[in-house]
Formats: sequence, C-alpha cells, structure tokens
Amino acid sequence: MLRANPNDAAANLLAASAALDLYKGELAVEYAEKAQQLDPQNWKVHTTLVVAYAEADDKAKRDAERATLRKLHDDPHASDATQTSGFLLDMFPVKQYRVEAVEYFHPVGQFHIYYRFVVRNAAGKPLWSIDAESNDFDEASWAKAHPDRAAAGERQFQLTGQGNGVENDYGMFSGTADYDSIRARVIAILQAQTKPFPGEG
Repeated sequence: MLRANPNDAAANLLAASAALDLYKGELAVEYAEKAQQLDPQNWKVHTTLVVAYAEADDKAKRDAERATLRKLHDDPHASDATQTSGFLLDMFPVKQYRVEAVEYFHPVGQFHIYYRFVVRNAAGKPLWSIDAESNDFDEASWAKAHPDRAAAGERQFQLTGQGNGVENDYGMFSGTADYDSIRARVIAILQAQTKPFPGEG
C-alpha cells in the first residue's frame, strides 16, 4: 500500500504501526513524521508519533507530543481528542511479553489511575495489567504527614496488578507521576516475576 501511495498519510501511519509492532522505533518515526507532513492536523498522527518517539528513546520529542495531545484533548474543536480518556504512550518488551503503557489525561476511576501497563503474550492476548494509582484516602494521610512535599506537588502512589480475577499489591511509593520512573518500577516487577500470570499457559 505504501509503495503505491507514498504520499498518503494513512498508508504511512499503517507502516509506522507495523514498525512499532516490531519495536523498530526509528523506522516508525520516519513513517509517522512523513504522515505528519502530509496531514498535520490528524489526531492519529500524534498518537502514533508519541509511541514512535518513545520506542526510539527520544524523550524530548516524546514529551513534546504528550503536551500536544493534552492541548488537543482540551480543545473543544478537536472532537477525536476530546472523546478519549487517554492514549497509548509506549510499547516495549519484557522477557516474553509485550507491555503497552497507557497515559490518562486525567486520573480515572475510583482509585485515580494515572498510568496503566497492559501485559500481553506473544499472540497479543492481554494477561495482566499494572496500574499506577493515587487514591484520595491514602493521599490525604500521606499529605498530612508530609505537608512540604505535598505542597511541592508530590503524592502517594500505589502499584496494583490485576488479571483473570486475581489482584496483587506491589507496594507504595511517593513522588511525582513521572512516567519514566514508574516504567522502571514496572519493568523491575516483571523481571522479578517467576510464576506465570493467572490463566497463562
């Protein structure tokens, strides 16, 4: 399709998505940036670019795209963006799994989830998810005990896992909702796991 339509934005986006699935971030950037040149107002271009930059380990451009997506989400004229609660931020392998990281524009759910890491097997089946959340109850007691840090914008967070009717608490940490540090915690959890996920096999 791309060879027949090299200047078609949709074709370049499809090529970028295929490269992302193979963890070829730099190639995905090439196709996604071409799509951006062809259709700069396309919401899907930005949602593809942010993952491409993440896979290519270009954090500056990744974060610039995150900021663009947030602006679009707040723009009442950007209908595609306003109808979503979050976006796929990153995809990366850990052992035999593929992990998809979702960032929410605003914390979602009763426990205020900031990020969700979906763990899939080689066939793409979701096996488990790990949420970075900060609920009001824990946050209130933490803020009372650490008023200076709370005033500086830090919070109490918890990492929780769930899948196939099973839940797991991976513990708490305090700080900011920094994606890279939370990603590192999730990778460490998955690297340390020795048992299959519930229902895996």
